[in-house]
Amino acid sequence: MLLTHNERTLELQISADFDENARGNVLAWVDNIADSLLQVYGRWPRQHWRMVVEPASGSSSDPIPWGQVNRGDIDTVRFYILPDASVRRLTESWTSYHELAHLLIPYEGSGDAWFSEGLASYYQNLLQARVGVLDEQRMWQKLLDGFKRGRQQSEFDGIPLARVSDGMPGNRAFMRIYWSGAWYFLAADVQLRQQSGGRFGLDDALDALNRCCGDERLSALAIARKLDSENRVVLFEPLFTQARQSLTLPDFESLYASLGISIENGIATLQAEGPGATLRTGITAPKAL
Repeated sequence: MLLTHNERTLELQISADFDENARGNVLAWVDNIADSLLQVYGRWPRQHWRMVVEPASGSSSDPIPWGQVNRGDIDTVRFYILPDASVRRLTESWTSYHELAHLLIPYEGSGDAWFSEGLASYYQNLLQARVGVLDEQRMWQKLLDGFKRGRQQSEFDGIPLARVSDGMPGNRAFMRIYWSGAWYFLAADVQLRQQSGGRFGLDDALDALNRCCGDERLSALAIARKLDSENRVVLFEPLFTQARQSLTLPDFESLYASLGISIENGIATLQAEGPGATLRTGITAPKAL
């Protein structure tokens, strides 16, 4: 089955093992999550891409127990879902947004996994907020909870993120790796918006990257350099070096404060007004498509 948007094509393969009702749920869910990708730069990341949906066996609290992205001539996102899951449960699962967000950069698929997983961890929350699955406070709370989990996984403190990331999955330091990466992209987004007075953010930078290099396969460092050169900034590579050399999850409290978010007893409270609040709402606001 082929789905199209602005002359871009999604090839959808739904397993024949689903019954008719489940196939209908899958199709409605795919429509929802594919549309969520438009909330970054207004188009799908690739001219032609593929999604494969298979039934998952066993039980799980998540209706999408597993998903993965395979890079190739046709980037393919594969999901395993519970056959009896409703459209609502599927749409509200974070897993699909995380996996689709990987497609936002032309990552070669190896090395510096913190970078790609961090992008996906950051945008899984933004996409959910922009399509209405999460409200603004809940989105910032979920990011905060992730940062706290990353900081609490302290057994590798004192070791540079690059080394910890290279040891994944053997060391199972997923929280530090994923959420240090998410910090990188939040920090980049905040700095871009501060420097531009809110007129330019990470979405715009990724848009420029996709236009120049969407069909390439680049290392994480090459992507950071391209983000700088294509957007005429000196930000992504220095921040890349800072994150890669970090010995623990970097400071996220100051980023929250700059966005008009206070943290008390682990709860994120959003200020209604002020320059920080204006920047913050620019991050979560849905795109006009």
